[in-house]
Amino acid sequence: MLLVDASRLSLIRCSLLGLCLPFLLVHSAAGQEKPYFVTYSHELEEPGNLEIETKTALARPDGGNHVGATAMELEYGVRAWWTSELYLDGQATSRDSTVFTGFRIENRVRPLMQEHVINPVLYVEYENIAASDKTLLEVVGHDGQSDLAAPNSTARREHEHEAELRLILSSNLRDWNIAENFIAEKNLGHSPWEFGYALGATRPLRSAAGAHDSAFGLDKFIAGAELYGGLGDTVSLTLGDTSHYIAPLLGWQLPRGMRLSFSPGFGLTETSLNRVYRVGLAYEFNQVGGWFRSGNRSAQ
Repeated sequence: MLLVDASRLSLIRCSLLGLCLPFLLVHSAAGQEKPYFVTYSHELEEPGNLEIETKTALARPDGGNHVGATAMELEYGVRAWWTSELYLDGQATSRDSTVFTGFRIENRVRPLMQEHVINPVLYVEYENIAASDKTLLEVVGHDGQSDLAAPNSTARREHEHEAELRLILSSNLRDWNIAENFIAEKNLGHSPWEFGYALGATRPLRSAAGAHDSAFGLDKFIAGAELYGGLGDTVSLTLGDTSHYIAPLLGWQLPRGMRLSFSPGFGLTETSLNRVYRVGLAYEFNQVGGWFRSGNRSAQ
């Protein structure tokens, strides 16, 4: 009984840490990104700005225990056409343990800076994560809920060095953003290429701010949905035995540069999780590079 209580406490602590960590990090300016959890649009971080975001996923695989997994994302605008990110992942499983599962380094490059009907972005990511990672930032190949049911003591021993490529196509049509991601992922040690997709659409509940700007104004809320899943691999490019999810989205742009996002996801196939609840919290800091340049001038 004490083991159950302790593991549940660890799960709660991990989830609360994922939600509250940005509150520990002072304030900043408003973010511009859509409230997607799996899909990417063509919007990049402003040069010199740093966004810190946590993305927390809560789920329970059939025959397994409740899981709370958090990815902390540090996103920096290197250039107007280049954004780089570092992810730090961890998870807590009830009746099991809390573990750090690894890191990801991601780069997104936008070759065409002017706005077009379709805006392409090239995405490259290196992942060094354990098999116990359960953040569900993408679904590829034949990923399924059975992959999330293994005990941490076993799964954490298997480390995966993977490369992930995405072709991101994104369009802004009036108030709508529509984004399509085509995903290819490969374990660098073995295994074939695995494929997946993520589609998203969002729009603000009201297109422009009214005369009385308010944190509760409809223009501060962005609603939409994501559809994502696996497409098999080079051995078997198929929809059979793959996982697919549909997930409504709601984002809220709060004062002082904070953004809150929520998404309940619903599995569409037998291999999918029945439900995945996601919560995101982000802060954006303006011109972080200038902080250090100012410090250097003061020292001189």
